[in-house]
Amino acid sequence: MELKNELINQIHLIIAKSKERAIRFVDSERAMMYWQIGKAIFEEQQQGKERAKYGEFLIKSLSKELEPKYGSGFSTRQLETFRQFFRVFPNTNALRTQFNWTHYTAF
Repeated sequence: MELKNELINQIHLIIAKSKERAIRFVDSERAMMYWQIGKAIFEEQQQGKERAKYGEFLIKSLSKELEPKYGSGFSTRQLETFRQFFRVFPNTNALRTQFNWTHYTAF
């Protein structure tokens, strides 16, 4: 018995669509994680008396703690980007699921 091309094509399409949805979901979750990290950093910085010095110290210290465990995605530069991301999009309703992290960093 031979498989019908129509069935094979249908299954290929199902797999492709599922992969695409999974990637979009992961991108959306990653953006939300970065937003939440940025918010936490921003809110902590606002409590510091010497904001500029404290903010610089805070981000460097966080990077030293996070980067060995989670990799270069948590470098000082990236953490500063997360903080800026929150400042540009302070409302999570402004985040769009169709955008990925690259879209947001272009803003």
